[in-house]
Amino acid sequence: MSATADGVFFADFGPPPLEGPPPEGFHEIELNKTKWVIPHWYGNLRPLGEGAYGVVCTAEYEPTGDRVAIKKFFRPFQSTIHAKRTYRELKLLRTLQHENVLEMIDVFTPDQDVNLLNNVYFVSVLMGSDLQNILKIQRLGDEQIQLLIYQVLRGLKYIHSAGIIHRDLKPSNIAVNEKCEVKILDFGLARAADSEMTGYVATRWYRAPEIMLNWMHYTQTVDVWSVGCILAELVSGRALFPGDDHIDQLTRIMSIVGTPNEDFWSKIQSEEARNYIKNRSPMPRQDFNMLFPLASPFAIDLLERMLVLDPEKRISVDEGLKHEYVREYYAPNDEPVADQQVQIDPAEENATTLADWRELIWNEIRLFQCSARRLSFVSLHDES
Repeated sequence: MSATADGVFFADFGPPPLEGPPPEGFHEIELNKTKWVIPHWYGNLRPLGEGAYGVVCTAEYEPTGDRVAIKKFFRPFQSTIHAKRTYRELKLLRTLQHENVLEMIDVFTPDQDVNLLNNVYFVSVLMGSDLQNILKIQRLGDEQIQLLIYQVLRGLKYIHSAGIIHRDLKPSNIAVNEKCEVKILDFGLARAADSEMTGYVATRWYRAPEIMLNWMHYTQTVDVWSVGCILAELVSGRALFPGDDHIDQLTRIMSIVGTPNEDFWSKIQSEEARNYIKNRSPMPRQDFNMLFPLASPFAIDLLERMLVLDPEKRISVDEGLKHEYVREYYAPNDEPVADQQVQIDPAEENATTLADWRELIWNEIRLFQCSARRLSFVSLHDES
């Protein structure tokens, strides 16, 4: 094992790959050059998608014939960064339960010992598509956009009430089914709201400016900025801030929302970022009516309240839910919040090695397998 200067550990060699026959109760399938070792009640696998941190297929849950999605984490122990992301996603999906948050219904590993843990899978409900794929093939009507944005905000209200900031909202992380029902995906970058935070999160195009300015204690309104970017893309059909790098991204943002005043400069902790902004030529805020000529007046107003450079002046999720743009769907008695905030495991704060993360992830798998949610799902198999 080796470590970089910033303390990120990389495995020079991991546990040996699974060899020989699969463990009892599992079977092996090769799909698109990826080996899947999964419980025998999942079959008829079909490829669905692939990202930097995992590959996803659909499968038939044979006792019922229902199709589900299975995600295999891609090299979860390649580094401590990969392992931390895997752990966070599993923990939050185990803990969070809401109609607009992806539901994890199973998690498993074919590995038989914590010290050999190298393969991690989780199973979720199958959604038909995501906003990224939908945007590639069609323009949505205003009523559809209203419904989608309302559900995203509704899910965020629950996530934020659990003390969590998502930090990586983007069209590909907003799943949508044929009924236009929304579920928020991918909690690998999520953090507790009171944790110290770093700037390297979220896909750049949807990243709030205060993250790029590396404020150490940004708030849940970073997710609101991301929703604003998504809404802008839905009403215009194109990404609003497709920056090539951090500097280009910030320049594109200021060319639309305007350069900040001195009151804003004083809030920036990074002297380098503060000087960069102060030395920029002044740029006025663009007229959103001209920028989004096809958007409704209420959509324009919501965009103007979400895409505000100063996070303290940006609209909150609760305020967004009450906005006229989504008023048709506003149902304050049907916007559940978390019973309690997600607690950070002290072991997570103290985890420094891959062995530490293996133990944490192993425990998460065992916790979910003993949970009522998982047992109610697998009992269908036992009864068949």
